Amino acid sequence: MAEELSFPTGIGTSTPDTISLLGQDLAADLMGQVGFGELAFWLVTRRRPTSSEVRVFEAVLVALADHGFTPTAIAARLTYLSAPEALQGALAAGLLGGGSRFLGVTEDCGRFLAETLEGAGENPDYDVVALEAVRKAKAERRFVPGLGHPVHKEEDPRTPVLIRIADEEGLRGPHLQLFEAIGRVHPEVLGRRLPLNGAGVCGAALADLGLPIDLLRGFALLARAAGLLGHLAEERRRPLGMEIYKTVDRNAVYEP
Repeated sequence: MAEELSFPTGIGTSTPDTISLLGQDLAADLMGQVGFGELAFWLVTRRRPTSSEVRVFEAVLVALADHGFTPTAIAARLTYLSAPEALQGALAAGLLGGGSRFLGVTEDCGRFLAETLEGAGENPDYDVVALEAVRKAKAERRFVPGLGHPVHKEEDPRTPVLIRIADEEGLRGPHLQLFEAIGRVHPEVLGRRLPLNGAGVCGAALADLGLPIDLLRGFALLARAAGLLGHLAEERRRPLGMEIYKTVDRNAVYEP
């Protein structure tokens, strides 16, 4: 007797007449009643977020949607220049650039904070914990993720706003508090003051929401997909890709 195959999922399914998502009727229970950010949170955590969690989560998505002509945006525009018939390729090209220097800092910072808090015990003195963590990172010649920004040298304008929103919603948890403490104590170790960047504060906020650390980069990519689509729409209206390509090509130096 042939073995019966089974591929279980709790996400969604469909019949000729209905679509089910997360145990809900998509058309009757979700469309027009649930926002996209709320749904994204729900899909990952398998629980419906509170209104406070939705506000913080969507603030993170807005904070990470775009940051100008970053390598991810340039990659998307140049790929669209090369293959305008494949919008999905241009969008994917931009998302593939989300790594340790751009976008990936969200996950790196969340992981750094979570690992630091593992041995901190209950009700820690965050300044003491932060000081030890920064000293350890310096001794190991590692960067502290979330510190510094190539454009915002004094303060990343996203950071205080997200902390304020989390505080207003009662969600300024241990990861954000440790992140703030790192901002206070790091000059004592590094000998200079660096701003707490937006990608880092987003990672701290997402970790405080209880989202899986290993998936934090995915939320950054989810947010940036919207920004990249905006860049591609602008590229269609006012093309810049060819000029970017020609500028690099005209200034290339051949060194055989």
